[in-house]
Amino acid sequence: MSTNPNSSDFSYKKYSLEQLDNWVNDAVNCEDLTPEDIYDTIIKCVDESVKYHKKYFEKSTELLSLLKGNRSVDFDYTATGEKFPKPTKKDWIDFWEESYYPEEHSSHYYDYNRNDPNRKNPFTIPDYTEL
Repeated sequence: MSTNPNSSDFSYKKYSLEQLDNWVNDAVNCEDLTPEDIYDTIIKCVDESVKYHKKYFEKSTELLSLLKGNRSVDFDYTATGEKFPKPTKKDWIDFWEESYYPEEHSSHYYDYNRNDPNRKNPFTIPDYTEL
């Protein structure tokens, strides 16, 4: 196997492992490095790789979702593009206790007792054939 990347029998896997072997041997044989230094550097390298690939995985996943027709929806904005204000305790009370929109009825609403069984049905159609 050749170590020349342009060669037809070049193996990137073998090349990468040989380079890793060289770097580990170099780090272990360096008098100024402690085992913790080597360990921390390897952990940092793998962590950076994970973050890099996670970032592009999330970006690619979001793009794929958009391409498939899924759209993100932001419910924090009104139709005019203004941000909705955060509801207050008063808003909550007004909503549930009808103090904001009190129930309104016409003056005829209370003219008769709905519970009276003898009252005339207001929804019957009058018979005009007897005229």
